[in-house]
Amino acid sequence: MAKTYRVGFGTRLINGVFGAMTRRGMGKSYRYILTVRGRKSGRLFSTPVDVMSAGGERWVVGAYGVSNWVRNARAAGEIELSRGGTSQTVRVIELGPEESVPVLRQYWREVPVTRPYFDVTGDSTDEEFAAESPRHPVFRLA
Repeated sequence: MAKTYRVGFGTRLINGVFGAMTRRGMGKSYRYILTVRGRKSGRLFSTPVDVMSAGGERWVVGAYGVSNWVRNARAAGEIELSRGGTSQTVRVIELGPEESVPVLRQYWREVPVTRPYFDVTGDSTDEEFAAESPRHPVFRLA
């Protein structure tokens, strides 16, 4: 059974540290600050995310589930990604379950800190990874 993501003091502290590092261009090269407009308030919200790349394509994964940034990205249809003083606004296109499988596999392999939030293992079938996609949405960056 996958863990449920909870935002508490520790999570806020870690996100603050990773956010500060990413804004300065430090840390893992795939880490970015995702900023999206709130679907209800219209305010801008930011959170650190990991962007997966392969074959010239890029994706962002809702690793901790259907969180507020996921709902806001769905509503807005675009996000801003920034790192080390540069930023770009990109459209997001949510992938279906079958399209999500290779991205979820890559994410699961490359970002081990999020593994407890998934109900799959390295030996899981494509069908099992596809079943994760409603809980871990994948967005292609256009």
